[in-house]
Amino acid sequence: MPGNRAVIYKGPGSVAVETIDYPTLELKDGPGVNPANVGRQVPHGVILKVVATNICGSDQHMVRGRTTAPPGLALGHEITGEVVEVGRDVEFIKTGDLVSVPFNIACGRCINCKEGKTGVCLNVNPDRPGSAYGYVDMGGWVGGQAEYALVPYADWNVLRFPDKDQAMEKIRDLAMLADIFPTGYHGAVTANVGTGSTVYVAGAGPVGLAAATAAHLLGAAVVMVADLQKDRLDQARSFGCEAIDVSQGDPKDQIEQILGEPEVDCAIDAVGFEAHGHGSDAQAERPATVLNTVMDVTRAGGAVGIPGLYVTGDPGASDEAAKTGSLSIRLGLGWAKSLSFTTGQCPVMRYNRQLMQAILHDRTQIAKNVNATVISLDDAPQGYAEFDKGAARKYVLDPHGMIK
Repeated sequence: MPGNRAVIYKGPGSVAVETIDYPTLELKDGPGVNPANVGRQVPHGVILKVVATNICGSDQHMVRGRTTAPPGLALGHEITGEVVEVGRDVEFIKTGDLVSVPFNIACGRCINCKEGKTGVCLNVNPDRPGSAYGYVDMGGWVGGQAEYALVPYADWNVLRFPDKDQAMEKIRDLAMLADIFPTGYHGAVTANVGTGSTVYVAGAGPVGLAAATAAHLLGAAVVMVADLQKDRLDQARSFGCEAIDVSQGDPKDQIEQILGEPEVDCAIDAVGFEAHGHGSDAQAERPATVLNTVMDVTRAGGAVGIPGLYVTGDPGASDEAAKTGSLSIRLGLGWAKSLSFTTGQCPVMRYNRQLMQAILHDRTQIAKNVNATVISLDDAPQGYAEFDKGAARKYVLDPHGMIK
């Protein structure tokens, strides 16, 4: 039996690469595993040799100590891999298949899954609806920033690439299908981005850049990306976005300079709960700033997509209310403008096949746009540290040295 090295959350500000158990078709006890899931049999699952696994901003929230994640948790939910073992109940996925794994773990059987709401599956997490690999309060499924990973309900969950050699040639792009690209696309779709739309994207991290890429793919006329970090804004400019530096003040003024009016058709919050203020307040954490801004800059009758993460437990919050996810948002403003809001995990399976086709047929360059940067599993701690400092990169871990 081969070993299995994985990225482990050690405590606030610290991760390490350590050896954990090789996965089996049974969910075992460990950090973050709900007792009701211990011993759960997974004959419908597969074991993957991980080809690519990405560092996500959601992982970074945990590593900063901004969630209730327990030390010892194996991290990682953006998984692409080769099938090396199949359970007895797996019918359509075969050993040797190269697959993308949606970060949502879903059973395919509950009412939500049948309605396409795979981000809130009712059967995989005893804590609450919805589950993910290597994430706090998500049932305890072991993370995929590792050499090998277990994927349950494989016939339902995984997306098989039709041509393995072609997929390996585009693996940097295809690695984005597990989370970041569908999540950004979901933000754009739920903001009603379409042909000729003017779009404001808050956040030039990887999800914001993916949302901007999606907005272009959907036909937007102007895509404006806002951030505090110069390097991230430069990355947004590199593929045709207008950059808005919110450290300079209210974004409405810069929007007006670009469009001739201070409002947009569609807005996307790709920042989430660790938001900072604008202008002179840019160095202070203001968790409701982005939500209030996107309501302010979106025209009456418009829509707001919110793929940015918000949590129910934030021990590092700047005020007591925010520690339980209570934010001072101007809901009255949103109501008065008849805005539509969509929140929650992206249901990846709603989009990943179509986005795979767009990648394979050269309709988009998501890896280039998010500055995908391949590093070894051993370099994961350094990748986390650089990402935490605002590096304008999407780090892709290559556990087996398979990415050329």
